[in-house]
Amino acid sequence: MPRSLHVEIVTETWAPDVNGVALAVRMLADGLRAQGHRVGMVRIARGAEPAGEDRGELRVHGSPVPGYPGLRFGLPAAGRLRARWNATRPDAVYIATEGPLGWSALNVANQLGIPAATGFHTRFDDYAAQYGARVLSPWVLAWMRRFHNRGDATLVPTAELERQLQDKGFTRLRRLGRAVDTTAFHPRWRSTGLRMEWGAQVGAPVLLAVGRLAAEKNLDLAIAGFRELQSCRPGTRLVLVGDGPERARLQGANPDIVFTGVLQGARLSAAFASADMFVFPSLTETFGNVMLEAMASALPCVAFDYGAAGEHLWNGDHGASVPFGDAEGFVQAVSRVGTLPDLAQRGAAARRAVQGLDPGDVARDFADLLGGLCAPRAAA
Repeated sequence: MPRSLHVEIVTETWAPDVNGVALAVRMLADGLRAQGHRVGMVRIARGAEPAGEDRGELRVHGSPVPGYPGLRFGLPAAGRLRARWNATRPDAVYIATEGPLGWSALNVANQLGIPAATGFHTRFDDYAAQYGARVLSPWVLAWMRRFHNRGDATLVPTAELERQLQDKGFTRLRRLGRAVDTTAFHPRWRSTGLRMEWGAQVGAPVLLAVGRLAAEKNLDLAIAGFRELQSCRPGTRLVLVGDGPERARLQGANPDIVFTGVLQGARLSAAFASADMFVFPSLTETFGNVMLEAMASALPCVAFDYGAAGEHLWNGDHGASVPFGDAEGFVQAVSRVGTLPDLAQRGAAARRAVQGLDPGDVARDFADLLGGLCAPRAAA
């Protein structure tokens, strides 16, 4: 086993936030601790938590993200970070988010000569286009490139994203795969009672989508696929798990769709396992952790061929992998897969495809990568 590391993780999203970044960062932190490494957290104070330093954590003040209710960014904390890392110098820093807190952490790490890896989790350049500011997308991309290229490594989850970012001038890219808890997400959590609450009919499929109900998730396309399938299988149901700025509009226009709000823990596991098929129409993901959770729950999936689907979803065997951006193809794939007689068998194949994605392996790879960044600095 490599030597024990002291790693500081800096993030502007953390539990109780429900999103892929918070989940990925939490799995990395827990995985490092399970491997015997020391982990310090620098994050935003949530709810009634006071800002300050306590039990190895530095909590800083945050502020709401304009135009995106429910999300916050951390305020710069260069002075507090410099004092913290001068008092107890970490071996490496991992910065998961590119907000003001992340920028200040990267500046301090560079000034102190501490190896710093950054995580590329969110396509903010794509989000700008989704929120009516397409003209700003190149500027947002340049801002992200400048941030990440100042780190010693930028971690990306897929080879596809690595190639895309290389073409856009990002340097020192390193691939770190993603994992899924196949015990928490398992078909054993299927609930007949929950299906009854949803109004599921015998012999008719229940479609599931999980994520933030926001413009960038492209949920109108999931609904279009649902309507197409519903036209040939009238008892079909669609369940949307999550919340966000699009909920009121979607719910008002679709009173027959089940909106559960945000689910976590056992309730989320039961929702995955109690559906029959997963639909994931987003075009703005860097990965899409919910894909792995759906596959681990033995759901056949329909998704665009990139991110997690591009890495793990086999077209035909596990559902349908649709060419990127082919909206009509997505709708037809939902209808086609939803009428197959062997949905359960395809779901079982999907689960087998992700059973080897062990969080412990990802944590070891993460520690090895950070340890590798320390060696050149130590030699210098």
